[in-house]
Amino acid sequence: MKKILVAGAFLIGMISMHAQTKEELHTQKAEKQAEADALQGEANALQAQIDALPGWRKGAFGTIGGSLSEFSNWYSQDASDNSSGSIGITVNAFANLIEDDFFWRNNLNVNLGWVKLDDKNDPTDSEDFNATTDVFNISSLYGRNIAKNLAVSGLAEYRTTILDNFNDPGYLDVGVGLTWTPIENLIVVAHPLNYNFVFAKNDAVFESSLGAKIVADYTRQIGAISFKSNFSTFQSYKDGDLSNFTWINSFGYNLWKMIGVGFDFGLRSNKQEAANAQNVLLPAADNKLQSYWLVGLNYKI
Repeated sequence: MKKILVAGAFLIGMISMHAQTKEELHTQKAEKQAEADALQGEANALQAQIDALPGWRKGAFGTIGGSLSEFSNWYSQDASDNSSGSIGITVNAFANLIEDDFFWRNNLNVNLGWVKLDDKNDPTDSEDFNATTDVFNISSLYGRNIAKNLAVSGLAEYRTTILDNFNDPGYLDVGVGLTWTPIENLIVVAHPLNYNFVFAKNDAVFESSLGAKIVADYTRQIGAISFKSNFSTFQSYKDGDLSNFTWINSFGYNLWKMIGVGFDFGLRSNKQEAANAQNVLLPAADNKLQSYWLVGLNYKI
């Protein structure tokens, strides 16, 4: 009986020591975490001071999404023997020169996508990947500061496709006006004097005109999250059917080192493109909202 009591006391003592040690470790961990958080806060403050200094700011991130599949004798579907796949690539890059009295902001957005469906029992179909998403947008904005958050500016923006029908159509906006930076990372461009050059073979639909250009761009990184939203619209003074807008959004979440997951989506309204695709004259076009989205792996540079 005495041995049992001694063994019980020893066991209770071991459990108590283990619990005490575990609590001590949790306490030490909390103390170290608090120290690390304080150091991270100091590092973030120093980085903010570095970012506020004049000079170049450069960066890029992108998304790659895709899938491949092959079916053999899968009789429940019409194409029982087929191979299919899809590939999508998005790249967002910027190079901004920020000085005390002027700025020069340059942005690039590329979104490309390919799909294929090869029915092995149909010798007439294509075995190649065919382009589906095709977006190319590059812009350059220069401004001279006239107030803390206001500048006189000039903008050149070019939009087209590069896989199919390069520069057919292509849009080049060139204009002057004001740029407003109400908060950090947000750029609002309002250019009441802007000419929209349109390059296309179909002169009956596509037409250049004078109008107003408005651009809003917000680019930011918060911890592991990177995101960019860009809205660009041209409002023609000649005819509302010649107006257009494009809104592109990109999100990235870093999981490990420079690799993460990304999501991109875009919206566009352009009645000239709708008329060209429907092979009708401009007033008769059914201008439905254009859209795309892409989910996949994300890589940040």
